[in-house]
Amino acid sequence: MSEAELHVLRARLLGGQLSKAKRGELKFDLPVGFVFDDKDRVQLDPDTHVQQSIKLLFDTFDRCGSAYTTCRTMNEQKMLFPRKIRKGPARGEIVWGTITHSRALQILHNPRYAGVYCYGKTKSRKMPNGEHTYKRLPQNEWLSFIPNAHPAYITLEQHSNNLHRLQATRQAYGHDRRKSAPREGPALLQGLVLCGHCGGRMTIRYKSVRDALAPMYICQKQSIENCKGKPCQSFYGARIDQRISELLLETVSPMALEVALSVQAELQQRFNETLELREKHLERIRYEAELARRRYLRVDPDNRLVASSLEADWNHKLRELADAQEQNEQRTKEDQLILSKQQREEILALTSDFPKLWNDPQTPDRERKRIIRLIIEDVTLTKCGGTQIDVRFRGGATHSFLLEKGLNGGELVKTASEVVQIIDQLLEDHTYKEIAAALNRKGLRSGNGKRFTTALVLSIRTSYNLTTRYERLRKKGFLTTKEIAELLNVSTERVYEFRDAGYLEASPTNCRKHILFRPPTKRELKVISRIPAKKIGRPPKTNH
Repeated sequence: MSEAELHVLRARLLGGQLSKAKRGELKFDLPVGFVFDDKDRVQLDPDTHVQQSIKLLFDTFDRCGSAYTTCRTMNEQKMLFPRKIRKGPARGEIVWGTITHSRALQILHNPRYAGVYCYGKTKSRKMPNGEHTYKRLPQNEWLSFIPNAHPAYITLEQHSNNLHRLQATRQAYGHDRRKSAPREGPALLQGLVLCGHCGGRMTIRYKSVRDALAPMYICQKQSIENCKGKPCQSFYGARIDQRISELLLETVSPMALEVALSVQAELQQRFNETLELREKHLERIRYEAELARRRYLRVDPDNRLVASSLEADWNHKLRELADAQEQNEQRTKEDQLILSKQQREEILALTSDFPKLWNDPQTPDRERKRIIRLIIEDVTLTKCGGTQIDVRFRGGATHSFLLEKGLNGGELVKTASEVVQIIDQLLEDHTYKEIAAALNRKGLRSGNGKRFTTALVLSIRTSYNLTTRYERLRKKGFLTTKEIAELLNVSTERVYEFRDAGYLEASPTNCRKHILFRPPTKRELKVISRIPAKKIGRPPKTNH
């Protein structure tokens, strides 16, 4: 046959295939959870364990909001997930294992779980080097999209909501990113803040302030794209989060009872679903152990090679059954303990003491963010002297208020005025080193929470323009070394000898090797004048 005839035959075959796909009659491999019946109609997998595992995946994603958190939650609970083998002699069989992030994304993006028959989601193109490239097409360019074509695990509306949430939490594509899933970090409005100037979504940065993370909300999309300029707006987030927390407590308190009951019902439902899945998994392992036992009993005892292999397989299945039973009992006991004591007490306390639960340091920041997202749609921040905060609640209600301008960075780490007064008083009789030691003994700290040092006391004295110790001593009449030497009509070396012998009283002035002398009294001058030129003894004890 010629190349033209082969091309025509291939085109006709391809045309018939595309025609069947448009009608929804083209048969191809189904994702896990679906099977073909005797009439080649798509049905849900008759294995209830498979069905419930897939339903649990969608329910967990609906609670968690991100595919990664969904996988982590299921793996922490040691829940196994089915996977269909696509190649090899075991093609079509179901194997069980931990779910991965890529598998979860495939299932959440697949419209077949919403009962949709679809074809032509990608377009392939052959490159000059012989390789094929694939491009994902938008839904309006798909060759076939037939809703309600077969039974489904979720509705089409739920599938659309899931796609929207996945799009909003995409971390790999910053341009398309909208709301991110609740994550660790103290910023309560993560993913919810809008810029009041340009309307873009603001990002988060953290700064270390007094050994703690302080959030900052920054609008920097335009500055990054243009590679120049400053951020559109930036806000310190601590006061904003505090004000939003107060607003949330005012809003949630009347609904505390309803929230508590709904949370309790959800936890109970989640526990029942998990327990049922564990029972299904245990039932499957029990069946496999019984099947291995029957195979071993049917073999000829004289056939040692086959009998030993089947016996080893039976023992292996029995060990798996024992381990599964032990894990199931342990997990069930732990879950029941949490539900019956810890969580029930916390839920009931929610009805009367929600503020205490919200302000509890043990409450994770991620859980606070989830609570906020149940009530608040977004928050718009605008600089106008202070900070204009516009809160939009779910359902359309709004609340606006102005947050007065707070302290700047320098004022936040400013030393307390009480500490400055204490330093001013101690400068009368103490050096910088002695003042730092006295402040530390009292447990006082600087504005940034650090211990006092000699350099820090000097810096505070300079910043607040406090009178130096030298000036204070001079006002009291203290004399320099040269002045006291002229007064006594001796050399400066002789002055230091009088000081070391105790005849003169000297005080340091915080300057290196710089001291001032208290003026001697007439009696002290008379005693010093009688001391021989080369001999200096200790002064006699006198009663003052």
